[in-house]
Amino acid sequence: QVQLGESGGGLVQAGDSLRLSCAASGGTFSRYSMGWFRQTPGKEREFVAVISWSGGRTYYADSVKGRFTISRDNTKNTVYLQMNSLKPEDTAVYYCAADSNRLGSISSDRASYNYWGQGTQVTVSP
Repeated sequence: QVQLGESGGGLVQAGDSLRLSCAASGGTFSRYSMGWFRQTPGKEREFVAVISWSGGRTYYADSVKGRFTISRDNTKNTVYLQMNSLKPEDTAVYYCAADSNRLGSISSDRASYNYWGQGTQVTVSP
């Protein structure tokens, strides 16, 4: 069983930066593609970014492209989301997720992910 734990959220002002971390335990982290999603009240959880098992491939939602960077350290079983130039519309609970089923591929579809963290709140004030 894979367990994921996010950290690094908080309250910041527009234009600031934050780095989220997601630590994994159990399973074989280095074999999983890892994604970040976010959710606001009353809305569906939406895709933010994904990184392949090796870190060689990444993909971003258009809304964060050029501002957010996903990375991973397989020696630490951790995936990161560096968020720069934050906007109020980035306010959400951010979740990391692991896809242990689709070796070698990456997906923006939340249905592809079978393990989820509990989320960390990011609030960006104007």
